Amino acid sequence: MADEGDSSVPRSALRWRLSHRILGVNAIILLVLALALLFLDSFRNQLRDEREAQTRHLAELAATAVPKIAAADVPRLFADMGQTTGARVRLYGADGALQQDSWRDAEPTYRLRDPTTQAWTKAFARTLDRAFNAVVGEKSPPDFAEPAVDRATAWPEAVGAFRTGRTQGAVRSAPDLTPVLSAATRTADQRIVLVTANDRNFTRTVRQERTKLAAGLLAAALFSLLLSLFLARTIARPLRRLALAAHRVRQGRAREVRVPRFTKRKDEIGLLARAVSDMSQALRQRIDNIEAFAADVTHELKNPLASLRSAVDGLDRIEDPALRRQLLDVVRQDVVRLDRLIGDIGEAARTDAELARAAFEPVDLGKLVGQICAGWEERRLTGDVRIAFARPRAASAIVMGEPARLARAIDNLIDNAISFSPAGSLVEVAVARVAEEVLIRIDDEGPGVPPQVREAIFNRFVSVRPDGDDFGRHSGLGLAIARAIVKGHDGEIDVADRDDAPSGARFTIRLPAVAGEVTA
Repeated sequence: MADEGDSSVPRSALRWRLSHRILGVNAIILLVLALALLFLDSFRNQLRDEREAQTRHLAELAATAVPKIAAADVPRLFADMGQTTGARVRLYGADGALQQDSWRDAEPTYRLRDPTTQAWTKAFARTLDRAFNAVVGEKSPPDFAEPAVDRATAWPEAVGAFRTGRTQGAVRSAPDLTPVLSAATRTADQRIVLVTANDRNFTRTVRQERTKLAAGLLAAALFSLLLSLFLARTIARPLRRLALAAHRVRQGRAREVRVPRFTKRKDEIGLLARAVSDMSQALRQRIDNIEAFAADVTHELKNPLASLRSAVDGLDRIEDPALRRQLLDVVRQDVVRLDRLIGDIGEAARTDAELARAAFEPVDLGKLVGQICAGWEERRLTGDVRIAFARPRAASAIVMGEPARLARAIDNLIDNAISFSPAGSLVEVAVARVAEEVLIRIDDEGPGVPPQVREAIFNRFVSVRPDGDDFGRHSGLGLAIARAIVKGHDGEIDVADRDDAPSGARFTIRLPAVAGEVTA
């Protein structure tokens, strides 16, 4: 079978549980994406604020200069400012009429692009722009269009600047989704300076940063893919091995199926592997026990049946009444023996299953053993054998268990001691707590148990009796049932010679005591 190992690893010992790994892989790419979006949105807002501030500053410079220079120098000033900054500078009179435009005396500093004439890559970039705005919740600015009649009243920012005397700005969107920044301010002589600029560099810079972040996201996605492959290797592949091993166990075609234990793994996969391995070993052991038990039952049933058949066949041929009575006695003994054997076989077959389903409760072994001993006295089945019970201190011998099963194990040991005791002898039963255990000791004055068979007598259908003793009373299952019950309660049972008498056997049951009880 598989390697030995402890499958009962506490939760505190689990390092990098599977949930941590899965969440970690999913969180990495999501975290990188969130950080990228936050960074790009913050970068774009900061850059836009800077560009708006520059446009406002340019409008304020022009508004400060206009009243201080001659009217003939204004066109040249506006043309130079426009060519230097790439903006369009206009001057409106107090009545709102256009007085000066930087594009009259110089080439236009920007042109609004028609998106239908641009390459598909620009259309794709604009789609990404819209998607990004939707993700971060950015509202689309209004569309930019030159007014049909260019007057100050056609520009809301110019109207606001004239009324308040403070610089007013606005951001609009060109047909190709590049921003058009505008700023208007009032001059000292109550005129309005308006600056507009199609800041294509703003869009180009933002898209460049977005490309860099996309490359980072691609790297993060590749890293996430590698982590996913790692998870597939550390999760999916081991689970597949476990599934195949479990399938082979279910088919039962091979007697020994190697189930991987993954002893170095301290996560849920390791726990599952060791649990499945232990389960398969327990299943195989139980199957072996069932096969051995079936073979033993078949063998044990044949002996009394053969004796019964021989006696029944002899009844037809024998006329002597005395011999017929002897044969009838043999028949009765064999029937009693079969009845006891069948009952013990059923008890042995149910013991493991009943213990697995039993709900343990606190059991006072002092009271329980006292009731069993009193029951033997009341039934008067001990013959000339007396029973003496050394009662423990009250509430000092408490164990967790199933009372009926414990009573069955103790009753089997007392029955065994009585059956091996000579007439007039004494069977001593004692219960005591020693340290963290409760001990049940059963002493008889019989011939004892030879050392070489002390372990074998706890096997099924094994009974070692002196020559001449009546075998019919026992099936050889009583001690086996007792040991199974004690083992099911995490206890131990053994036999040794008595150290306080010339002869006799001493059976001792050790069970874990309930914590906190008084030591006897």
